[in-house]
Amino acid sequence: MAHYASLGYGVTLVTCTAGEEGEVLVDHLAHVASHAEDTLGHIRLDELATAMRHLGVTDHRFLGGHGHFRDSGMMGTEPNNRPDCFWQADLLEAASLLVEIIREVKPHVLATYDDFGGYGHPDHIKAHRVAMYAYQLASISTFKPELGAAWQIHKVYWNASPKGPMRKAVEQLKAQGISNEFTEMNLEELPFLVEDDVITTRISAERFSSAKVAALGSHVTQVKLDEGPFAAMIEFSGDQFGVEHYRLVAGQRGEVDAATGWETDLFSGIAL
Repeated sequence: MAHYASLGYGVTLVTCTAGEEGEVLVDHLAHVASHAEDTLGHIRLDELATAMRHLGVTDHRFLGGHGHFRDSGMMGTEPNNRPDCFWQADLLEAASLLVEIIREVKPHVLATYDDFGGYGHPDHIKAHRVAMYAYQLASISTFKPELGAAWQIHKVYWNASPKGPMRKAVEQLKAQGISNEFTEMNLEELPFLVEDDVITTRISAERFSSAKVAALGSHVTQVKLDEGPFAAMIEFSGDQFGVEHYRLVAGQRGEVDAATGWETDLFSGIAL
């Protein structure tokens, strides 16, 4: 997002919940958790705004407005059963709200979670389903004409993390005698890692690594950068923390790098 915002592209972030059920890692804010005051959603609103400032993204909005859909918590927990949570939301209703944004913004590219929601979070899975349904609906001129003229998104990507670079990173750390939470992970059991051959696109935005770390650190109630897997990953990755991978699932692949066979630009092949 920082990379394309810096180039002058329009970047719109759509967030589907206020994150009310999230874990609170800051002791002095424990009272805002869902089992107490239940005001975490307002704290995370400010955290998101701070994160977007670090990335230079000025258009960030909530699907249906802030708090329209409630955080669903983790799969199989009681919050999943709340009628107002995103997991229980009517798919057509949620997708229609996203179609409104698509027809207003007219994006050429849509990026979303994969069908497993990265690591299986129900709201990530639902966001994937909503995005893919809205992608189809937005191009149908007879679907709710009051939303305006149809708009065809040219390319759809799912974000992805390939196993190859992770394996290489772990091997390098172990060769240096380094042992931490990152090196002890069983990569084959991490559901968010995919085989390299499904990757289609690699975006190198190394100069924004520090901005990405700052944006991540803005979510102080849910992320600790000084310990745990995030700290280990950031420490090892360095500037490579600004490299991201994607899977093209709709649209035509553009020009690719001869060495890897991967695209290096989400907009490659699109006449802007």
